[in-house]
Amino acid sequence: MIPLQKGNHKMASPSRPLLLLFDIDGTLLDTGGAGLTSIAGAAEEHFAHRLESAGGVPPLDLAGSTDGGIVRYLYEHFGEAHSASGETAFYQTYLRHLDANLGHERYGGVGLLSGVQALLEALASTDGVTLALLTGNIREGAFRKVAHYGVGHYFSEGAFGDDHFDRDKLGQIAMTRLGDHFTAENTVVIGDTPKDIRCARACGAKAVAVATGKFSVSELEEFTPDVLLGDFRDTSASIASILG
Repeated sequence: MIPLQKGNHKMASPSRPLLLLFDIDGTLLDTGGAGLTSIAGAAEEHFAHRLESAGGVPPLDLAGSTDGGIVRYLYEHFGEAHSASGETAFYQTYLRHLDANLGHERYGGVGLLSGVQALLEALASTDGVTLALLTGNIREGAFRKVAHYGVGHYFSEGAFGDDHFDRDKLGQIAMTRLGDHFTAENTVVIGDTPKDIRCARACGAKAVAVATGKFSVSELEEFTPDVLLGDFRDTSASIASILG
């Protein structure tokens, strides 16, 4: 392994172009619950007329889920027919809550996870590497999160929870969107949940799992990712594993 130097040093370019698809929550950053609170708050507002009869907002598990899937679940829980226009209206309510919660001190969270800034900086300066997002967040919510924590400039595209409610469809969507020179053979999906690993498998990409979210190394190991990292604090080792 060649040590990564600080400053403007560029790593050796990979032998072929690589598309690196990063999950957001639990992989790049921790909002301290702002995202979950925003979805729950939007549900309370959007389905206010159904709250009492449905027993309130149900428990939500966002780890590896998509916003599109969660909205469909909420419509089912509250006994209403899902529609594209209703989903769009829900997202507008959610984004309003997200803006307020991301700026609220009680949702400060960890912010960027350890090693993420150095990792993205090094990868962004590596020729032949394209950084993009693959996340269950809707596009606008995703970019508001990464911008809020100062890493939005590393990403301009990706696949999102409003592209498809099934996360397993997002890898192919991202590859198609980023260019026909990206295929399963030169795409890497990086995330912190078993659903990220499954998503990589669904599109044939390399699966890199990192235990910086709610799942431990041993729990992620059961799903046999191609690479398993504890975190990104060792920049050189992380990059060698991702690009290798």
